[in-house]
Amino acid sequence: MEQEKVDLELSPEEEKRVEEKTSIGAVVVHEAIRAEGEAELRRPNSALAWSALASGLSMGFSLVAEGLLRSHLPEAPWRPLVAKFGYALGFLIVILGRQQLFTENTLTVILPLLHRRDRDTLLNVLRLWGVVLTANLAGAFLFSFALREPIFPAAVLQAFGEIGRQTMQATAFAILLKAVFSGWLIALMVWLLPAVEGSKVAIIVIITYVVALGGFCHIIAGSVEILYLAATGVIGYGACVTRYMLPTLCGNIIGGVSLVAALNHAQVVAGKKKV
Repeated sequence: MEQEKVDLELSPEEEKRVEEKTSIGAVVVHEAIRAEGEAELRRPNSALAWSALASGLSMGFSLVAEGLLRSHLPEAPWRPLVAKFGYALGFLIVILGRQQLFTENTLTVILPLLHRRDRDTLLNVLRLWGVVLTANLAGAFLFSFALREPIFPAAVLQAFGEIGRQTMQATAFAILLKAVFSGWLIALMVWLLPAVEGSKVAIIVIITYVVALGGFCHIIAGSVEILYLAATGVIGYGACVTRYMLPTLCGNIIGGVSLVAALNHAQVVAGKKKV
């Protein structure tokens, strides 16, 4: 016995509600991020640099917020579970304020490159990366240098130092692996944000909290922590670069480009071919 097909006739208003309830597809997310990447690649160096400098300075508030929470909490096994929420503050300022952060650009501007694989686009991506990374690190340096001044009580400054020393405890290879996870998570966050318009704050807090709690290394947030150690004479600036910045930079790029940008681009392209 054949089953009859029942076609439901929906009013225009009901069809509109169905569209609103339907989740955004991967293709739409991909194209939204790619369009943003194309716009970023058209921006002049001066605009990128000022935005990235502001971003580097803003990321310093991740260290400040975590240090303040840490210094006001008692010594207990659960203290990191609360203190690590402070790490999200810098990311909230940067992402909601639309400032240029290097690890976001491991996804945003790579999608145009994967779509249009030519020399000019590659050079444009490298130009943007160079400007943004340099200005981000300059902002991180200025912020960490300012923390040397007697702005905060001794207990808070001690907390800053403890956070930085924890960051530098791992070997360079371990830092590289931790940075892969960090780059992976931050790029995933960028991928998720277009689909969660009403929940951006929650997504940013949850993902950056996991980055902090896992001790995963972020090239800008982590640089503020270790540059503070250098500014206070605990380690040298050379050690900051060789032991932390270089392996973290490589890991963030690997995590953001290969594990998120390339794979998500591949699934979208494969889906289009199938259709």
